[in-house]
Amino acid sequence: MQVDTAVPAAARSGRAPTWDIGTETLLWTDPPARSAHRFVPGRTDHAMELPQQVSAAKTRSLGGLALHLTEGIALFDSTGSHRTWLVYWAREGVQAGATAIDAKGRLWATTLGADGWLARVTGDGSASIVLRGLPAANGIAWSPDSTRMYLTDGSGRIDVLDFDLDSGQCGERRPLCEIDGEPGGLAVDADGRLWVAIADRGEIRCYTAEGALERTIPLPAQRPTDCCFGGPDLTHLYITSATDGVADPTEADGSVLIIWNLASGLRPHSFAG
Repeated sequence: MQVDTAVPAAARSGRAPTWDIGTETLLWTDPPARSAHRFVPGRTDHAMELPQQVSAAKTRSLGGLALHLTEGIALFDSTGSHRTWLVYWAREGVQAGATAIDAKGRLWATTLGADGWLARVTGDGSASIVLRGLPAANGIAWSPDSTRMYLTDGSGRIDVLDFDLDSGQCGERRPLCEIDGEPGGLAVDADGRLWVAIADRGEIRCYTAEGALERTIPLPAQRPTDCCFGGPDLTHLYITSATDGVADPTEADGSVLIIWNLASGLRPHSFAG
């Protein structure tokens, strides 16, 4: 399996790769560097500097971006020049974590810290804490039919919750599978398989919907952090990586990697706000 470099970078901790269907570009962030990026395949990588850490940049149905910042969720207009706070939840010792958009356009975000939580945010800015006790939740995804939500939280496993798309309600959290490693972000393909970045093993692993390990792909980056499907047909897997925590970084560490024509990904959704 050939793994190439899509974006040569030295990101401290690349995060939240997100394919923007409207522009056919890749959004990704580097929280410690306080930067959000838009990569135009085959051309260039544009960086936007921000006043605080940003863990994710997601497209909005009204145009512009929704950014998950340390102090909450902020909306940027299509020019990137005007910012407004949608949800402000600044707390001492709390950092921005994972972010995902469900099929109804709701934004789901975690915070990192001893009292980390999972919050649901609607387009009008209404926010509810759905789960507490998530100190290191790094990944959120849904099954193709949106009846299951998947979470990785640094506990050495992937968890699953029954999910009701219409109401946005979650069932009880339960283990899907144990992982001998540190699971980071994850992506789900059209067949319901889970592709997970294993941060301390330098691997991407594929698990079935039943939690069975199907495939392991070694990577040239030592600390992969997250992944998403992108490209014109959503068949390429983009993988972010980090240099933080890597003793002897190589050129691949901190770059955004790509595996071509790996599987068919799910269509990403935009935030309805």
